[in-house]
Amino acid sequence: MKFFSGFANVINAMRTCPKFIICRIQGKCVGGGVGLAAAVDYAIATNKAEIKLSELAVGIGPFVVGPAVERKIGTAAFSALSIDATNWRSTDWAKRKGLFAELHDSIENMDEAVYNLANTLAHSSPVAMAEMKKIFWKGTEHWDELLKERAAISGKLVLSEFSRNAINKFKSKS
Repeated sequence: MKFFSGFANVINAMRTCPKFIICRIQGKCVGGGVGLAAAVDYAIATNKAEIKLSELAVGIGPFVVGPAVERKIGTAAFSALSIDATNWRSTDWAKRKGLFAELHDSIENMDEAVYNLANTLAHSSPVAMAEMKKIFWKGTEHWDELLKERAAISGKLVLSEFSRNAINKFKSKS
């Protein structure tokens, strides 16, 4: 439960931070990483940043990261990503669904885009950005409690025999 509560705390801190959070994603993004990408305000990725929510494959579900992912990409896309837990989705899919704001063909181009956006935001009104962020996250005020409840579900499921066996199979493949 402590592990999953940690994710809940990070997502809630990102949600309530008055500053915009820019994320750079250069490679495959899985599980909690997808949740963190969904919780940022602006995600910039390379064209190698495929995604998947693998939790169901190990006997749990994306309970803690789910609200952030669903908020960002919508219920239908979140459901598809959660149910199809073994297949990677392309960066184009992630951009079409709204997870990624920008895609770049190289790390250098991505880094330049991150720098340019950060520089622009550094010269923008902090008060206006804080007010915009409140609007972007409207309706999530109950997440402090919701994500704790979801962490408890994940904590219980990860201790199941099914999850232990699935995780051991995964470890033996590595």
